[in-house]
Amino acid sequence: MAVALFGMSAARAEPVVMPAAEPAPTAALLAYQAAQARWKSSLDAFAAADKAQLPAAGGVLFVGSSTIRMWSSLARDFREQPVVINRGFGGSTMAECNLFVRDLVTRYQPRHVLVYAGDNDLALGRAPLDVMHDFAQFARTVREELPDTRISYISIKPSPSREALLPKIRETNDIVAAYLRTQANTDYIDIFTPMMGADGRPRAELFLPDRLHMNETGYKLWHGVIAAHVPATAAAAPTTAAVRSPGAEGPMAAALPSVPVMAGATPRP
Repeated sequence: MAVALFGMSAARAEPVVMPAAEPAPTAALLAYQAAQARWKSSLDAFAAADKAQLPAAGGVLFVGSSTIRMWSSLARDFREQPVVINRGFGGSTMAECNLFVRDLVTRYQPRHVLVYAGDNDLALGRAPLDVMHDFAQFARTVREELPDTRISYISIKPSPSREALLPKIRETNDIVAAYLRTQANTDYIDIFTPMMGADGRPRAELFLPDRLHMNETGYKLWHGVIAAHVPATAAAAPTTAAVRSPGAEGPMAAALPSVPVMAGATPRP
């Protein structure tokens, strides 16, 4: 009898359903999360700035490493533009700009995006083709989400402190320029050539004592070259005017977007 009762009880027992295993995070997702943690203060600063005053769509957006972040006169230099957005962040790489393309670029719906990144990648030992891959993916994402937005790549500059990297810098600039010649509504902005002296070496007078970041003279040269690629718009200025980069290092924290495919990012120390 006891055996029979046990059999009836077992027959009525609910089946045990094991929970499905969580899918393993992809390499791209892990890279994105690592970059979020590395640049949290910058991302938070951008998020706070956007909460205070979200830039209007249709602006001109600069994104990239500390060369962009430290361009303190950027909005003033391009004051003929109704909206100028600075989303430069610290010692970032092209790989990290690619990771944050939705956070720092497409969400603002700019009409023109100008990118300066790549020299930190090379300084970390990445190859010119790695930089090219990340920029191409960055541009592809912008083009998919903002088909009419112009994309400009500002060539990697020749810094005296990184003179040993000049061959790789030239190679990177050449392959990115070649790629852009195959793409519509893009341009390659050559700041490398005017920053080289007649002796074939980087012009030291354009740089701060660290021989890596530019001084006021260097930024004046940049403005003179880049302004020719950023024509003034006839559109009326929106209520949101020029937007400067908040804080010492920039980005913005948002809900996790779908992560673009990229070559592994290696943060700069």
